[in-house]
Formats: sequence, structure tokens, C-alpha cells
Amino acid sequence: MLLKETLRTSRRDEMIDITRQVTALVAAQGVQEGLAVVYCPHTTAGITINENADPDVKHDVLLRLNEVYPWNHPQYRHAEGNTASHLKAITTGTSQTVIITGGKLLLGRWQGIYFCEFDGPRQREYYVKILKG
Repeated sequence: MLLKETLRTSRRDEMIDITRQVTALVAAQGVQEGLAVVYCPHTTAGITINENADPDVKHDVLLRLNEVYPWNHPQYRHAEGNTASHLKAITTGTSQTVIITGGKLLLGRWQGIYFCEFDGPRQREYYVKILKG
């Protein structure tokens, strides 16, 4: 089952917790055992799993990504001017795979699934592929 979700981002850089949406999609499909692949089809956004208990983690991750990949750099050549967003997307990756067991996502106590925006604000989409088994 391939499911498409859309969201609207509000800042250039942000991490949006999509755990509830993915959890609801898995529940709606009634899959008890399998995999959920969460995939982002954008070159300036990504999907990651990280702590969702303390909002300062998102702040700190974005802060450090901005330090490592500054928006402006004298040697960037990309004509659109968003090289930093491409580098951040490469770093976070485009997908995450989560085990489904007992009808639930197998995430650690403090883990959440995040859509990572690096070139917003924009209308974005992501896909969830649910595999039974």
C-alpha cells in the first residue's frame, strides 16, 4: 500500500513531527506485522528519526546544520541559491524504514519521525509504503 500525505511548512528550516500521521496510516491499514517506509521525494527536504520529547533537540539539530551548511557561502555555484538545503537533505536522507509489530510502529520511547524542511516555506508531500509480513 502506497499512501501520499501533504503538509505545508512555515519556515525555511524546520522539523515537523509526522509520527502521529504515520501511526494513523498504519492503523488504518490494519497491518499487524511488516514495515513502513517513509519517503520524501524532494531534493531540499528529508526524513529522519530522532528524539521527540524535548523540542530543544530540533532547535539544536537545525542550529548545527546551519553552522555546518551556511545559507551563503562564497564558493557555492548552484544557480538557485539553495545549496545549503541540498546539503542538509543529503545529510538527513530521503527515507526511514520502521518495523511494524503488533499493529504499531516499533519506535523507541523518545523517538519520533520528522519531515525536515530545508528550503521553505512550501507545500510538501511524503509517501508511506506499508509492507505486510
